Amino acid sequence: MITPEVLTDYVRKAMPDAVVSVTDRTGTMDHLKVMVVSTSFSGKNLLDRHRMIYQALDVPLKDGRIHALELTAKTPDEQ
Repeated sequence: MITPEVLTDYVRKAMPDAVVSVTDRTGTMDHLKVMVVSTSFSGKNLLDRHRMIYQALDVPLKDGRIHALELTAKTPDEQ
């Protein structure tokens, strides 16, 4: 299990300006809907944006704290 605060910390290590929203989809805090808004996504396609988030969350994905992610990745202009 991972808390929204810890997940946000992982993302912000990679993207310091990120605004992160986390929704628990199943009540177990391992199936998550995550929205990240960051200027780091500027000029990046959807696949590259998702890769950036997966890289930021590599540790909790590998150790099993996160089982499934539904991602939304936007720049501040796209909100």
